[in-house]
Amino acid sequence: MVAKTSERAAAAGSSIGATPDMTGFSAEQLFALAHDKSVDGRRALFSTVCDLFLGESVTLSDRERALMGEILRQLVRDVELTVRKAVAERLARLMTAPHALLVELANDQIEVAFPILKESEVLREADLIEVIRHRTMEHQIAVATRKTLSAGVSAALVETGNQDVIAALLNNHGATITREVMDYLVNESKRVDAYQNPLVRRPDLPPDLAQRMYWWVSAALRKHIAHNFSVDMEAVDDAIEASATAIIKDDAEARSKPGKAEELVARIAELGELNTEFLVKALKQGELSLFENGFVRISGLKLTLLRRILYEPGGEGLAMLCRATGVDRDAFAAIYELTRKSADRGAERQSAQVIDPFELYDRTKARDAERVLKRWRRSSQYLDALKSVGDEA
Repeated sequence: MVAKTSERAAAAGSSIGATPDMTGFSAEQLFALAHDKSVDGRRALFSTVCDLFLGESVTLSDRERALMGEILRQLVRDVELTVRKAVAERLARLMTAPHALLVELANDQIEVAFPILKESEVLREADLIEVIRHRTMEHQIAVATRKTLSAGVSAALVETGNQDVIAALLNNHGATITREVMDYLVNESKRVDAYQNPLVRRPDLPPDLAQRMYWWVSAALRKHIAHNFSVDMEAVDDAIEASATAIIKDDAEARSKPGKAEELVARIAELGELNTEFLVKALKQGELSLFENGFVRISGLKLTLLRRILYEPGGEGLAMLCRATGVDRDAFAAIYELTRKSADRGAERQSAQVIDPFELYDRTKARDAERVLKRWRRSSQYLDALKSVGDEA
C-alpha cells in the first residue's frame, strides 16, 4: 500500500509547483505516505505536500497551511539541493509562506538561501541578524543586497568586518545606515579603498562627513604624488584644492542669499572700482561690512579667516596680507591704524613678540607673501588632512 502510494505521489509531484489532483489523494493514502521512512517516501511526501501548499487551484484553511508548512520544514533537509532550491525560489516572494520554513531555508546552503535572503519580506530583522552572525560571507552579501535594510541589520553587516560585505551594503541605497555607523565607515575608508566610491555616491552621506572624506582622500593623493613623482607640489596643491572645493561647496553658503554689502561689492567689482582706495575709504567711513567683503573678494579668503587676520592684536598677518594683495605701504598703515580700534583689546601682545608689522611688511618679498596667502586660502581641513597622512603642506 505504501509503495503504491509513494509511486502515485511521486508521479503527481515530480515537478515542484505542479497542481495536484486533490481527489487523487485520500487522507489514508497521505497518512500512509507520511509513515514511509524510506528516502523515496520522504521525497514523495515532500513533493506532494509542497505541490498542495503551492497549488493555486487549491484552497487551504489556515490550519491546513500551518500543518503543511511544518511538514515541509521537517522534511526540507531530506530532499535534494535542486528541489530545495526550486522550493526556495517559489517561496521567496510568497507573503503567506510559513515563517519557520523560510528561516530553515535561509540558513540552508547559499544556493537555497539566496532567493529567500534577498527577496522574502516574511523574514524578520532578528532572523536576518542571526544569519549574518552565524552563516557564511555569501549569506551576508545576499542580505546586504536586499531591497531595503533596517539600521539594525546594516549595523550587523558592518560588524562582520568583511570588506566585501560592507562594500555591498554601501552600494545598496535602500539600506538605512545610522550617522554613527556612517562616521565609522568614513574613517575606515581611509584605509579601505573599496569603501570610498560607494560612500561618496550615497545620497544619505552627511555633508560634513563627505567633506572630511574628500579632504583626506585629496591629501592621500598628494602624498602619493609627492613620493612617486618629481613635480611642483605647489601646483599639485592648487589643483587638488580646486577640485575638492568644487565638489564639496559649502551648502550653507551656496544657498544663502548675499547681503547688501556683498551685493554692492560685487557691483563695484564689475565696474572695476574695487581697489585699495575703496577699502581705505570704506574703513574710514565706518562701513566695516563693505571693507570686509571687499577684502574677501580681493584676497580670496573666507570671511572668518580674514577677520582673524585683520583684527589680531599683533598685525603681522595683516602686514603679510597687504603685501600679498598689492596694498601699498601708506594704505597698509592706514588700515593697520583703523583696524586696531576693532582689534581684541583683551589680548595683549607677548613681551617676547618683537616683530614689528611695518618692518615685516618692508622686508617681505611679494612672491613670499603670495605664497603665504595661497596657504591661507587652502581649507584648514585640507591642511589638517595633510598632517594626518604624514605630510606637510
